[in-house]
Amino acid sequence: MDTGTPRLAANIMHFARLLRRAGLPVGPAESIAAQEALTHIDLASKTQARTALRTAMIHRHDQQEVFDQAFALFWRDPAAAEQAAAMALMDARKQNKPERPPPAARRVAEAFANKNSKPPQARDEPPPADMTMTVSDQERLQQMDFESMGATEIAVAKREIRRLVLPLDLRRTRRLRADPNGPKTDLRRTIRTSMRHGGEILAIQRSRRVTRPPPLVVLCDISGSMARYAQILLHFLHAVTNDRDRVTVFLFGTRLSNVTRQLRARDPEVAFQMVAHTVPDWSGGTRIGEAIASFNRLWAKRVLGQGAVVLLITDGLDRDGANGLEDNMDRLHRSCTRLIWLNPLLRWSGFEPKSQGIRAMLPHVDEFRPVHNLASLRGLIDLLSRPARMKGTKL
Repeated sequence: MDTGTPRLAANIMHFARLLRRAGLPVGPAESIAAQEALTHIDLASKTQARTALRTAMIHRHDQQEVFDQAFALFWRDPAAAEQAAAMALMDARKQNKPERPPPAARRVAEAFANKNSKPPQARDEPPPADMTMTVSDQERLQQMDFESMGATEIAVAKREIRRLVLPLDLRRTRRLRADPNGPKTDLRRTIRTSMRHGGEILAIQRSRRVTRPPPLVVLCDISGSMARYAQILLHFLHAVTNDRDRVTVFLFGTRLSNVTRQLRARDPEVAFQMVAHTVPDWSGGTRIGEAIASFNRLWAKRVLGQGAVVLLITDGLDRDGANGLEDNMDRLHRSCTRLIWLNPLLRWSGFEPKSQGIRAMLPHVDEFRPVHNLASLRGLIDLLSRPARMKGTKL
């Protein structure tokens, strides 16, 4: 690195811009702090410079990997640059390589590649545009099937999915909280407060029941027929897991895997890399009945309390021919307050439940909805924001 102060200050500014393009919240305050930190170290030592900049410019542990990749690429590490460029060209599917680049490398490489990109110069007289009988790209993207999207549309869809907010109708709990305008009289707290005044009651203490959204449990199919949809829906599940508490996510193909802890990572690239190491059966076969049986046996009593809502994301194509599926679905339905089945096959207008798995599952769900584009996800959000139907009512 150059030790000249003016050149170094400009490099710090460009480095901060690179970090912002890579998704890190780096502003002017961090840039000034970074310049100040470099005045207290030996600039000839790259290790000291990296430590000083990392201390001044990032604030969370999960941002460290992205920072290290950006530092190695920006400050002219040829090996890291080649590795990041290779990661940017890789497909979203897993590659069987002995040494896989870190998950942050692709994002940093894309940010570095756009470093010198400038918006096109506006001409004095723009050419006239014919807007007759046209549809906006945003509206077209809302209706486009995930399976037919290209790489550019998938990237835009992932950004839209991260902005979605998933509300759930609030449920009353047994817990009470102090509220001067609450409907309930809190005699215990009233008497305890009166002891501070010699036993004289000066005010009646009141309370109100606490309301909070119910737990959300997601069972998502990642078999070969669902791989493309699961890959995109994983961004939705990551956003939901980080946006609210009491969310539990399971992935299943031939076995059941709990990936809630992995999806809690704030950085989506790091979270998906951890999921890839945890789930061994991505794009394999499907054993829906066995997966739901494992969930009922090992997890149902832990996560299905307090009015839990279950989202079951699968196409219903079971490898075992619905063996034991009906009994396990019935038990799952009786264990939760609301069971919603999301099936991408419903995108076809002529869909009929012909497979054994679908026929075994349908009688035991409260809602049966499509999940194949952004519009269907927004419809799911609208559904969950409404009060739940009572079990036994007509769909």
